[in-house]
Amino acid sequence: MSTTAERVREVIERSGHSHREFAELVGLDASKLSKSLAGIRRFTSVDLARIGDLGDVSIEWLLGGEEPALALAARAASGSSTRRAVEAAHDLASQREGLSELGHPQRWRFPLAPPRTGTWTTDGAHLAVAALTHLADQGIDPQGPSLAAVVEEGFGIDVAVRDLGADFDGLSVATPTCRLILLAPTAAPFRPRFTLAHELGHLLAGDDQGLHVDADIDHLDRSETEVRASSFAAAFLMPERVVIDAMAADRSFDGFCALAMTLRVSPSALANRLKALRAIDGMTASRWGRTSAKEAADASGQVEALHEATSLAAQTRLPGLLTRDAFAAYQAGDTTLRPYAALIGADVDRLRAALEDDAT
Repeated sequence: MSTTAERVREVIERSGHSHREFAELVGLDASKLSKSLAGIRRFTSVDLARIGDLGDVSIEWLLGGEEPALALAARAASGSSTRRAVEAAHDLASQREGLSELGHPQRWRFPLAPPRTGTWTTDGAHLAVAALTHLADQGIDPQGPSLAAVVEEGFGIDVAVRDLGADFDGLSVATPTCRLILLAPTAAPFRPRFTLAHELGHLLAGDDQGLHVDADIDHLDRSETEVRASSFAAAFLMPERVVIDAMAADRSFDGFCALAMTLRVSPSALANRLKALRAIDGMTASRWGRTSAKEAADASGQVEALHEATSLAAQTRLPGLLTRDAFAAYQAGDTTLRPYAALIGADVDRLRAALEDDAT
């Protein structure tokens, strides 16, 4: 494996600059660069961050690491929305890795997974109870409008929403330095919540170390981990005690519609959940499950809530924790402004001028 100095030399050679020119570009004294390349002086974290910026390489690679597996997956999934999603996930995971190397690690907080029962559906439901208890212990309401914000605050998982084209719903990433969920915006008001909960189930269960892609949440294979993740999502979004008590209080169709809107789930998902819990019979589940979100909103008088959900589902979203940590690394002098600017889609020079303008 090549050393850090050897890899920095490779970056310099690819740049086409002399050592002195390169040192000036990264804000490093030429003599210090020479000493570092000779092994007399160690590269600092800021040195590596600036060299990585200029050479378009990760700090992990400069330190002698192998090319991340996600990069290989991104090249393998060619010509599709999934490829773009994997590439985006690779970029975000690489930035997480770089921040960790600089002393700004991601700090996820997962509940202790309950013992496995051997039944994938039951295991998913038990994991959902543990996750809900974990949120309750922190005073976090899982029924807030933004489930992404709940997942970031409660579990420390980065959640991003990017427009990556058709035929992609979501993916989750688990690496030694990153936990990430990437979703696609959609016109379906409640679809992102279920997709997000499904991917959360994969991460909390420890499924697929590396990358897990769900291209179409409505047509998943029936593998054991998919069954467990879907069971988790249903029990997490529609807790058994909540739906049973709600139906006991009002078993009417209007009551069913009101519950769907309150839980921010599709009528079809709620009907299936109630049927599985034997709260309604199969015929009722079939009839109520054909209700549209608009019909449920009209029946329950919650049209504004549907508008809010539809608007939120169609929006892109920056990963809140990652952008926060990237800015903190810049403020601490551990990295340049470029990674943060790239994350928020801003021109780095304009952003720097705005941040340094005392009158702003």
